[in-house]
Amino acid sequence: MPDSLPDTAAWPGDERLTLMMTRRSTVDWVLRRAAAAEPRVTVRCGVKVTGLLAAGRPGSGPPHVTGVRTDRGDLAADLVVDATGGRSRIDDWLTQIGARATATWQAECGMAYFSRHYRVRPGTGLPAPLATRTVVALDEFTAGQWGGDNGAVQLAVAPLAADRRFRAVREPRVFTAVLRTIPAYAARLDVMDPITGVFPMAGLRNTLRRLVADGAPVATGLHAIGDSICTTNPTLGRGLALALSGAADLADTIGEDATDPAAQALALDRLVGAHVAPFYHDQAVIDAARLAMMRHTIFGAPPPRPSQTPGRVTYSQLRAAASWDPAAFRAFWKINGMVCPPEQVYTDPDVIACTQETLSRHGTAPPVAQPTREQLLTALGR
Repeated sequence: MPDSLPDTAAWPGDERLTLMMTRRSTVDWVLRRAAAAEPRVTVRCGVKVTGLLAAGRPGSGPPHVTGVRTDRGDLAADLVVDATGGRSRIDDWLTQIGARATATWQAECGMAYFSRHYRVRPGTGLPAPLATRTVVALDEFTAGQWGGDNGAVQLAVAPLAADRRFRAVREPRVFTAVLRTIPAYAARLDVMDPITGVFPMAGLRNTLRRLVADGAPVATGLHAIGDSICTTNPTLGRGLALALSGAADLADTIGEDATDPAAQALALDRLVGAHVAPFYHDQAVIDAARLAMMRHTIFGAPPPRPSQTPGRVTYSQLRAAASWDPAAFRAFWKINGMVCPPEQVYTDPDVIACTQETLSRHGTAPPVAQPTREQLLTALGR
């Protein structure tokens, strides 16, 4: 079994859970059609927001946002929601209206991603259901498969961003050769045809932004959700879930604090602290541990110190145990499925006991076949 288990999986006696996934382009298309169909919604395409409109004098408290500036003129609003994504210019816009800076955190992902889309060949089938997500954390890179809509599948190769050996993976021939060094992915490639080239993606960071700093809103009449608030390493696929959770929290907050902008800002920030921040911090820790191990393996950096925190297990320990033990399996997918805060799982006495017992019997090495250094270099054309 891969050391990161598929989204479609079951142990004897468990209910089967299938998570259906779609491509980002499909999600955007469906959401845009749904928004345009709403009678009280106006969709304005091709309009660029350039800043915020605000009321209030400097020194008299946080400014109150009253709309947005665009390249087609000013647009007044009772409430402004920034959903512009990880490249949001919200901090620049806040500076322009005299607001304080947001509270921000960043943590390195350290990975580069090379991805390509395929479609399952008619009359054939994948070795597992289309909706299956499989992520394999190998010694020198990560490989992933994400099933999508209409028979589409995305495959990805994710090495260290600093590992220059993988620069050639942007070439389709090399991308394919690297994936074929993994038997499970070779079987998938045999029944799929590529429908895109290879897309590189780098410069990724885990980020968290909060619009309340030192206990006070930086502005009122302004909220942010989705990647404007938090971005995490895409390997675990948390982005859409965090965005939808933020949208639900925003709707609840507006309904409960419709007449008090300051109370509304504080209430939504509390929900960010409860529903978003734990997954940012969890991803930062996961990435730091993974990067330290890969840098040791590839570049000879000092080995990471083993976790010795009493009363808890780590994500990597739980991932390894999940390949063997059903209780660890369920706990692992509570974290990946964002069913509860990660800390609740890592410190659960039953989870700790079954994880430690399983690792003592099976070890911590992932039970997955992976290429030798020579096989990998050959695939990379080196």
